[in-house]
Amino acid sequence: MEYNTTRKHLEMREYGRHVQQMVDHLLTIEDKERRQRNANAVIEMMGFLTPHLKTQEDYRQKLWDHLFLISDFKLDVESPYPKPTRESLMAKPKPLPYPKRYPKYSHLGKHLEMVIAKAMAEENPEKKSGFAHIIAYYMKLAYNTWHKELIPDDSIRAELNTITKGELEFTHTPFVRAYREHDDRFKRGGKGGFQQRNRNGGPGGGPGGKNRPQQKFGKKRFK
Repeated sequence: MEYNTTRKHLEMREYGRHVQQMVDHLLTIEDKERRQRNANAVIEMMGFLTPHLKTQEDYRQKLWDHLFLISDFKLDVESPYPKPTRESLMAKPKPLPYPKRYPKYSHLGKHLEMVIAKAMAEENPEKKSGFAHIIAYYMKLAYNTWHKELIPDDSIRAELNTITKGELEFTHTPFVRAYREHDDRFKRGGKGGFQQRNRNGGPGGGPGGKNRPQQKFGKKRFK
């Protein structure tokens, strides 16, 4: 019995050993045209085994890159794409720089600070007033999200004056729906809620309609 530990190492396990053996057989074919036809057939087989790659734009190029990788870059066939090298396939991408942002008011977020800076740079007084009302509404909404009680407008106005040094002021009170811990509209058995029906169609488990005639079931006699 032959174990996998004694067999040749699989370059790509997702394609299985049968594809590995097909590629090894391609390396033994001397006729170039026949080798090219068989390589195209192996590409079709690899595409059938990995249907998730079809959603990508360059999935055909990935299949050819995988074919050369499985053959250890020894396969001599014509590819519609540039032939890859081991260094290009094994190269690791450069790490993305993590954005380092230190918001001054972390409970409001960095984006609100950007909006405030844009509002303070606005020269049109109407737009500047509109910015102030939107910022005040968002501040009240943010507080209401993390606190059960509704924060008064004076606190919002005082904090906005502190952040903008008195440059932004709002006149209208921003409406934010208060937090409600319990909502009894959908309790079972309550007024306006759900009532249980019995099999006769009456509410609350009682009998059906009063005017419904009672059905009598008697024995059938066969002559």
